[in-house]
This record gives sequence, C-alpha cells and structure tokens, in this order.
Amino acid sequence: MTRRPAGQTYWIPNTDVFVMDETLVVRVELAGMRQEDLEIAVEGNLLLIKGQRPDGCRGAGCRFLVMEINYGPFECVLEIPPEYNLKESRAAYTNGFLQIDIPKLAPPPTKKIQVQISDLK
Repeated sequence: MTRRPAGQTYWIPNTDVFVMDETLVVRVELAGMRQEDLEIAVEGNLLLIKGQRPDGCRGAGCRFLVMEINYGPFECVLEIPPEYNLKESRAAYTNGFLQIDIPKLAPPPTKKIQVQISDLK
C-alpha cells in the first residue's frame, strides 16, 4: 500500500459503510470519476481506496463564486472488522458510486472429536 508524500493535499470522499445480510457494504460517492482512475488495495484488515478526480472545467479566466466539489487526488482508508473476508471482496462502479461488498468469513467447520474414556487408577 503506497502512502501519499508529505505535504501533498488530498480530499476524502463521502462514504457509507453498512451491513446487509452477511455482507459488509462500503459505498463511496465519486461523481465525475472514471473507473480507470480508481485504485482499491488491501493490506491486512485495511481497505485503501484512492484515485484522482480531474479538474477539467477550470480555464485561465475561471473565477469561482462557489466551489464545493473537490478535485485532485483522494484517499480513503477503512479498517475492516476481522470477521469479514477482504480477499473475497467484489467491487462495482455505477453512476458515480463505487460499491465494495465484503462477505463475512465462513465459520470454521466444527469437527467432532471423540474423547477416549479410560479407567482411573
């Protein structure tokens, strides 16, 4: 997982994290982004989502009266609870929303163990 250089500014996108059935859902609002400008990485139990939203509307004579949309690089790091399986994550990007579904880990199979009974001496 790469880290941003010191002094580099970035923005954090609006993010929802919720549980639906046995799946942890991470939904990130990224309007104006292209799928190829996004990167998703996993390190341990951390989920890193990063990318860059291009600022294609600002020309030489542009003066903003209101500026609420963030442009440039962004980064979002989420710590995922250990009961979810990041290795089986699935991501989709539709209509400006990135959604990552992280399934719950399957419980370990219970194995019946036979205990031998012996005479006490």
